[in-house]
Amino acid sequence: MVLSPQERMQAAEEAVRQLKDSLTGVGVVFPSLGVDGVSAAGTYGLPLVDLGRCNLDTALRLAAVLHERAHP
Repeated sequence: MVLSPQERMQAAEEAVRQLKDSLTGVGVVFPSLGVDGVSAAGTYGLPLVDLGRCNLDTALRLAAVLHERAHP
């Protein structure tokens, strides 16, 4: 199935929205989370999700949440 450029972008934006919602639900916020512009301009596959940069506190919070989930 070949997606149109609009469908590709919508799929990527929906993935970003779901990831933001899930991360926010566990107290983790990546301020620059978004769709990678370079891959979104391509025609092969779906665009990439850019997790962006985060500060040390955010990285440690994410590590703690993942650890808690892996070792309940």
